[in-house]
Amino acid sequence: MEVETTGELRTSWTSTPGETSIQFDHAAKKRKQHMSPVPVNQIIEDEEEEEEGQSMTDNAKDSEEPSLKRVKPVTKSNSHTGMITPVKTPALKRIGQSISRSISFRTEARPLPPTPLRPRTKASSFPRRRNSQCWSDTVESHDLTAKEIKRQEVIYELTQGERQLIEDLSLVKKVYYEPMLKLDIMTERELGQIFGTLDSLIPMHKDLLERLERLRGSEKTVGEIGPTLLNWFPCLEAYVTYCCNQVGAKALLDQKKSEKRVEHFLRLCQESSFSRKLDLWNFLDLPRSRLVKYPLLLKEIQKCTPPEHPDEDTLPDALEMIQSVIAEVNKKTGEAECQFYRRGLTYLEESQRLPEIQQSHFLYCHGELKNNKGQRLHVFLFELALVLTRPGEDKDGGQAFSVYRQPLPNSLLNLEEIPDGEAGGGGAFRGAFTGGNDKVKNCFRVSSRGRSKANSYSLQANDSFSKQQWITSLRQAIIQSRDRNAHASQSQFPSCADPALCHIADLSLCSDTEMAVQTSR
Repeated sequence: MEVETTGELRTSWTSTPGETSIQFDHAAKKRKQHMSPVPVNQIIEDEEEEEEGQSMTDNAKDSEEPSLKRVKPVTKSNSHTGMITPVKTPALKRIGQSISRSISFRTEARPLPPTPLRPRTKASSFPRRRNSQCWSDTVESHDLTAKEIKRQEVIYELTQGERQLIEDLSLVKKVYYEPMLKLDIMTERELGQIFGTLDSLIPMHKDLLERLERLRGSEKTVGEIGPTLLNWFPCLEAYVTYCCNQVGAKALLDQKKSEKRVEHFLRLCQESSFSRKLDLWNFLDLPRSRLVKYPLLLKEIQKCTPPEHPDEDTLPDALEMIQSVIAEVNKKTGEAECQFYRRGLTYLEESQRLPEIQQSHFLYCHGELKNNKGQRLHVFLFELALVLTRPGEDKDGGQAFSVYRQPLPNSLLNLEEIPDGEAGGGGAFRGAFTGGNDKVKNCFRVSSRGRSKANSYSLQANDSFSKQQWITSLRQAIIQSRDRNAHASQSQFPSCADPALCHIADLSLCSDTEMAVQTSR
């Protein structure tokens, strides 16, 4: 017996072969015991109705005699399928590479697992699903080529994406920001730090949407779009401020979630239909996701643009401009992230304050690793130094990182990959990394060179993918740091270190030259 569900609250019953007599037997017993009409939601197929008289007779006999058949009652079910239809909600799709300059091994914010469904007395006024309408659905007829249709579809996707982003950002302001401020769940300063300049992005994207809609002609087609995008893309420099603020915003939001009122409010919002099962951070990260999608859309429009089209000249310039904007956002966000985590470091000894840490402008990566004692550490690979820390909290309840052991300059690092299965440090090493198993997995070792006191750390990643990312980032950091030091060394030793000596050499050279000239004469 299967239950079929659709978007509406509807239940249909179909019988599988071999179950017909059992279903009628159960139904007859229910009629005899309760003497009540058949439930409305029990719909009998046409072929079963033709045999109803015979089936009722057989069922009456079965109800008088003990039946050896094991009947599974229809009304008893461990799921909520018969009560309410589950909602299929698409997860937030991230398109394009991350604009963060550092590589993050932390998993991106994802929708929390759905909570058990419960009947709601009042339906929400917000739609649960996005409108997946295509450009072809908006026109009755057209005589365009397949390539031109594809071009119109991509332009329509660009337009609809702007409309959906505006709706989501307006929703965040109306459903999250304003109620939390009015109910005093957070202070205005805290909300300002978490939401940043999000409010200023709404009119900016409304401007682009209005420009795109004005381009649509009477036949709902867009001709030339390159100049419009080329003129509007400079507005996206506002994303530098917004994305740079996201590092501190995420940390503060995670900190505030530990408060009961904040956690309760955010949970209720996420359970509501308007959220599409996304949490607040998913919504706050939508502008960044939208930013990195523009180059992909432009490349698709370019592919579908014929050589003789006017956009053939302007689209490459627009693509170059948006890529330069993303590169600037990338750079500034990396610097802001590096500065944020540098401020969060606490030093146990003054010798741990390496100048390379303060001179670093970005992070290659950071994340959780285990040492050979089984302790969980949060490791930062800055531009010029590798720092091992123990995560904790500061006096205000914020996240802090206590520096563990001595940080290592990247230019002095030695990297050694430990093959899976190698003990690499004795039984204690193996036991800490494997919990008593025989094989050591996903481990590598870093050490310093050229110092009187050598430092060596054996570390274990969570999985093979994370290990490979760490090794790739470490190799890149070592090479770039050594190249930087080599370049700095060459600049410190010019061809003439002492101007006085250079002057003497010039005089001597001039004297020899003059003497040679005079001799030749």
